[in-house]
Amino acid sequence: MREGLMLDTIVGFLIGVTGDNAVLMIISLTAAVRAALLPLAVKQARAVRAREKLAPKLQDLHKRHGRDRERLARELNALYAEAGTSPFAGIGPALAQAPFLFLVYQIATHPTALAGHTLFGAPLGHQVASLVTGFGLFSWPVLVFGVVLVLLAAVAWYTARKIEGPKVLRLLPFASVAVALFTPFAVGLYLLVSTSWTAGERAVLATRPL
Repeated sequence: MREGLMLDTIVGFLIGVTGDNAVLMIISLTAAVRAALLPLAVKQARAVRAREKLAPKLQDLHKRHGRDRERLARELNALYAEAGTSPFAGIGPALAQAPFLFLVYQIATHPTALAGHTLFGAPLGHQVASLVTGFGLFSWPVLVFGVVLVLLAAVAWYTARKIEGPKVLRLLPFASVAVALFTPFAVGLYLLVSTSWTAGERAVLATRPL
């Protein structure tokens, strides 16, 4: 009960700051989070560039020691240490966003936090299944949700094209679409803003010296 009241208070304050506009609140919260995580994004970009430079040496090590897993692991660790990076150096921003994604999910699934708030008629606290049930498959709210899903898929496709490495890695950006399908509309909106920010951020950082 206390947690629910606290969440109502926090959401009420945030929505009040943005002029009683929950959509603007979600966009502003997402932008603030991503701006705060910019140092991690720069670190991630450096890690990507370092791995790109190491790519020929990595391939050579896999060819020479592919059958000796222990030797390969030692050689890879030594190579990454010499370059001042690691294969996990780029996951910082994704991990740092997890608490904020959980917060948005908590807000979206709270019974009253987003009650009455919509985007072009689509309730922010409803999942696509409940929209279909409540308004019908061929309804305006479902269409609005569908547009967000299409935009998410487009951003995922663009991001996947920029990923080098195993094909399975290129499927990871599409996880945002899967999450949006089974979570409230507000979460999908958050993911759209966040993934779009990521795509733009990577494009800018790729052209700048780090």
